[in-house]
Amino acid sequence: MDSSANKPYTSALKVNEGIEQPSSLNLYAAEQYSKPGRKLLSPSQYVEGISKGNRTILSQAITLIESALPLHQELAQAIISQCLPLSGNSVRIGITGVPGVGKSTFIEAFGKQLTAQGRKIAVLAIDPSSSRSRGSILGDKTRMEELSVDPNAFIRPSPAAGSLGGVARKTRETIILCEAAGFDTILVETVGVGQSEIAVHSMVDFFLLLMLGGAGDELQGIKRGIMEMADAVLINKADGDNLNRVNVAMAELRSALHYFPPAESGWQPVCEACSSITKAGIPRIEEVINEYVSFTKANGYFARRRLQQSKQIMMNVIDQALHDHFYTQNDIKKLMLKVEKDLHEEKISAYVAAQILLGKYFGIKKS
Repeated sequence: MDSSANKPYTSALKVNEGIEQPSSLNLYAAEQYSKPGRKLLSPSQYVEGISKGNRTILSQAITLIESALPLHQELAQAIISQCLPLSGNSVRIGITGVPGVGKSTFIEAFGKQLTAQGRKIAVLAIDPSSSRSRGSILGDKTRMEELSVDPNAFIRPSPAAGSLGGVARKTRETIILCEAAGFDTILVETVGVGQSEIAVHSMVDFFLLLMLGGAGDELQGIKRGIMEMADAVLINKADGDNLNRVNVAMAELRSALHYFPPAESGWQPVCEACSSITKAGIPRIEEVINEYVSFTKANGYFARRRLQQSKQIMMNVIDQALHDHFYTQNDIKKLMLKVEKDLHEEKISAYVAAQILLGKYFGIKKS
């Protein structure tokens, strides 16, 4: 008798369990707004509160964006439409880097520098989370203790456990509301692994990549594609015993950046170092961003990029609307069950199955 039959399955590949996260449907929003005496405001009332910098109303409006309930979505889109004329007056900065690179610590140090000058910043995070383990790294937001209580700062993590496309769309819409609320600097943080960097890059003006000195070729190698998108590479934790490794890494990266294809903006990416603990190098990052904004506004790229992003948002909204409309049709749902059965029994191919469903959706009849 095989004694291994009773042994638990083990594998060298392990996915650590994360904290259970809510679904992309914001159940909190549905619960709160369904309570007796709790009424939704009109779009103009939300917009008035947002434009006056009312944090409570801003948060409520973002919650409506995150909700998948049709009523909430309809109201959210009306709010966004009215906020659009009030938006666009900020600098949108994307910040990425692998977990452990010190993004949260850097954001707090950089954010405090900006708020000390009277700037108003909003920190948004893109984190779709694992669809299997529901793990999330947003727990490190608790490290931004000073920034979280700063009256000139607003921190809002993205809804977890949703698709990247859905989270990215909600983040873009949240940016509009934050700009309408008077925030002049929007920091969009990504988890730093996978396709989320591409999503962040598509919605910001300046893309900042955080790296570590002496982290090893393996870690640096997975970031090559991201480095080509970066407007600046920042080597963090440039302090203590790590300072020599940072200087070596900075020299290597500065040399490597010259071999990358020229950026569409005409900007030559720079490499700098900083310490979020000692604050060394933090002021230089602000200078680099200001130089980039001035440079791209002067050559027209800043405005062209904003227009490209608007067009991309339009296409994404159309794609999502068509997707949702297709799968919510009762006739499609019924036919889907039959087609899936035939597909499972290998009576038809996946291509034919798709054509049957699309034919039904578009009203195409066989001749």
